[in-house]
Amino acid sequence: MSLMKDKMIVKFSDGYRRNFLGVDFVVLACGQDTMIAKMLYKSGDRVPPHKHPNEQSGYVLSGQYRLCFGELDQVIGPGDSYSIPNDMEHSIEIIESGEIVDCFSPPRKDYW
Repeated sequence: MSLMKDKMIVKFSDGYRRNFLGVDFVVLACGQDTMIAKMLYKSGDRVPPHKHPNEQSGYVLSGQYRLCFGELDQVIGPGDSYSIPNDMEHSIEIIESGEIVDCFSPPRKDYW
């Protein structure tokens, strides 16, 4: 973790590859207050309802997803973005394989 936090520029090939709740992803840049991760979703994956103390904002690069949080239940796709407040339960169903770039603040300790 400290090596990633010390790097100001991280090449994708140097990202920290992980799997969490059955989803593959790569932790990229990680500062004191924010973390960027590229989620690599596969069709049929499903991230169950969960919450964390981190605010989460994301941008859909490719694929199609059903995102649920609060009163929202929407299908999102390329070019769409979202922001989930901290401690709000949310889930995501992967309809079509693709990639999302997520930003977490503060950085997620459970991704290390």
